[in-house]
Amino acid sequence: MKYALIGCGRIAPNHIGSALDHKLDIQAVCDVKEEKAAALLNRYGLSGVKIYTDYRQMLDEIQPELVAVATESGYHAQIAIDCIRHGCNVIIEKPLALSMEDARRVIAARDEMGVVACINQQNRFNAPIQLLRKDLEEGKLGKLFHGTLQMHWMRDETYYDKPSWRGTYALDGGALMNQCIHGIDLLRWMMGGEPTEVMAVTDNLNHPYIEAEDIGLAIFKFQNGSYGVLEGSVNTYPENLDETLSVYAENGTVRIGGVATNKLVAYQVKGDGRPFEELSAQVNTEPKNVYGFGHSFLYADVIDAIQNHRAPYVPLEEGMKALEMVLAVYKSAAEGKPVTFPLGDYSTLDVLKQK
Repeated sequence: MKYALIGCGRIAPNHIGSALDHKLDIQAVCDVKEEKAAALLNRYGLSGVKIYTDYRQMLDEIQPELVAVATESGYHAQIAIDCIRHGCNVIIEKPLALSMEDARRVIAARDEMGVVACINQQNRFNAPIQLLRKDLEEGKLGKLFHGTLQMHWMRDETYYDKPSWRGTYALDGGALMNQCIHGIDLLRWMMGGEPTEVMAVTDNLNHPYIEAEDIGLAIFKFQNGSYGVLEGSVNTYPENLDETLSVYAENGTVRIGGVATNKLVAYQVKGDGRPFEELSAQVNTEPKNVYGFGHSFLYADVIDAIQNHRAPYVPLEEGMKALEMVLAVYKSAAEGKPVTFPLGDYSTLDVLKQK
C-alpha cells in the first residue's frame, strides 16, 4: 500500500514507525522545512523516499493510497480535504480541526469520496482502556455515576518557542486542545458519549508567552444523567506526572493511570474475581513517552478497514465529538456561564473575539 506522511515534526516518528511495522510502501514525506523531512528519513535509514515541501505536488505525483496528516493543528482540516479529494485514505492527527465548521467539511468530503478516514485518538487502543470499554459495553458496571479525567503534564518555554505556532489560537489552542484532547475523548467515550451541558474555567498561570490556556477545569453533564470532571494542566513540576481516567458506577470502580492512561491503577467490578495483580500484569504497558503504543494498533485497524471496505475503529465523527467538548469548554470559560450541546459553530479564533 503506497503511503505518504505530511508533517515531519514531533509526532512524525510514531507514524513512520507504524508504517514500517505494517510494511507499508513509504513513497514520500512532506514538510515545508526540507531539512526536517531529511532528518526523519535519516533517523530510520530510509533511502529512495521522496521529499516534498508542497503536499499538493506530492499528491499529484505519488498518488498515495494512504496519507497521514501530522502538521500544525490549524492545517489538519484543509490538508485532509485535499488528500481525500485526491482519492486518498487518511489518518488525521488530533485534533480533527480547530472549528466545528471545518470538522464537518472534512466529514462531508469523506462521505462524498467514499474513502477511509480516521482520527488519530490512539489511546483508545491501550489495553487497560480496552478492558474498561468491554466491561461497559457488556453492562458489567451498571449505572454510571461520574467519571474524571486528570492530565498532569509539563510543557516549558522551550516546547512553545520552537515551533512558535504552539499555544496560538490560529494553529493550536492550549493544554486542552493539544495535550488533553486524548483524555477528553476517552472520558466522553466511557461516560455515554453525549454531553448536554458544561461549565468550565480556563487560565494561563505559567506561560505568559502563549495565547491559550495552560490549565482547564470543567464539569460536564451527560444525557444518561452521569457527570464528567475534567482537570487538564501543563504546569506540573518538574515533568509529566500522569493522565488518569476514573469511572465510578453502580457495580464498579475503575481507575486507569500512568503517564498516558496505560496502567490499571484500581479495578473493582462486581462479580469479577480475577486477581488485580494478574489482571494489571496482562494489560499494563511501559511506553517510553506520552504517545504510548497506540499508533501501531491504529495503523493496523486502518489498513484492515481499507482492505475490507469498512469504517475504521475511530472514525472522524469521534474526532469531531472530542473537538466539540474542547470548544465547548473554551466557550463556557470565555462567557463565564454554562454552555449547552450541541455546540453549533465555534472555533478557537472565536475565543480571541470574546477576550
